[in-house]
Amino acid sequence: MTIGSKLAWDDTVLPFQLDLSDIRGRVARLDGVLNGILSQHDYPEQVETLVAEMALLTALIGQTVKLRWKLSLQVQTRGALRMIATDYFAPSEEGEPARIRGYASFDREKISDIAAFDQLEDGYFAILIDQGEGTTPYQGITPLAGGSLAACAESYFAQSEQIPTRFALNYGKVIGADGNGEWRAGGMMIQSMPKASPFAQGGGSGEGGLLRPEDVVNGEDEEENWRRVNFHVDTVDELELIGPDISPTTLLVRLFHEEQPRVFDAQPVRFGCTCSEDRVRNSLSIYSKRDIEKMTTDDGLVTADCQFCGAHYELDPATVGFEADE
Repeated sequence: MTIGSKLAWDDTVLPFQLDLSDIRGRVARLDGVLNGILSQHDYPEQVETLVAEMALLTALIGQTVKLRWKLSLQVQTRGALRMIATDYFAPSEEGEPARIRGYASFDREKISDIAAFDQLEDGYFAILIDQGEGTTPYQGITPLAGGSLAACAESYFAQSEQIPTRFALNYGKVIGADGNGEWRAGGMMIQSMPKASPFAQGGGSGEGGLLRPEDVVNGEDEEENWRRVNFHVDTVDELELIGPDISPTTLLVRLFHEEQPRVFDAQPVRFGCTCSEDRVRNSLSIYSKRDIEKMTTDDGLVTADCQFCGAHYELDPATVGFEADE
């Protein structure tokens, strides 16, 4: 693959459909987006790993939301890693890039050498969709189980939407000749296209009785299609997911050439935030003058920092709060 074609697929999500098996999916490659998210904070390795997995899931799932919608993934726990939050902001217009941001809250002293997912204790995985002003955001929650965030997302789709869903992900830091490392991630998501499938009854085959993708496959034909396509996904090499030596389109032909694959326009994604001074002022508008005084620094300023992008804001205390000077 040439440098030009490599760059063409970096930070993109490619939707596809397998006509023979009635399965849809996406292939994502993240480079600059992931480095943009992770470079904002000095995360331990285990935290970086989980944030990278969340960002990749966010790109794959977010591609399905409509223009101007926002999709958020959240993990909340009582463990050393208290929270991971990622947002996908769909484009305002066709052809524009989507934006992704993310951050994690953790107790550095409690982060240990155990596996990254095991840092998450007694919590949940949530997907939230905000369709914009005047609408009620949708929220779906599933327990943290299955050994990975990808498994949690698969259980969410099985439990909440009754759609068999599979993720194949790879991510890591690539060390260059200069000794510096850059993060790369790649992944694939497949879903059996929903029909008028019945709601699954009883407990599932997953941890704690959670439904798994195979539990919501409907009928012998769909079961055979799902089994066959998953067999092909199992043959994916980890480096094929990340690239850069094989393009997403070439990968799809290699895996699914007998399934009549079709690809659609790729969605570019960028690291981006929606924070602004106006948003900070709006968040402070609920506080009284006395409250604002308590927030004022020794330098006579009210300050705020964006956890997602690191932007720093300094405001005159007389101009914020519901008792602000006109």
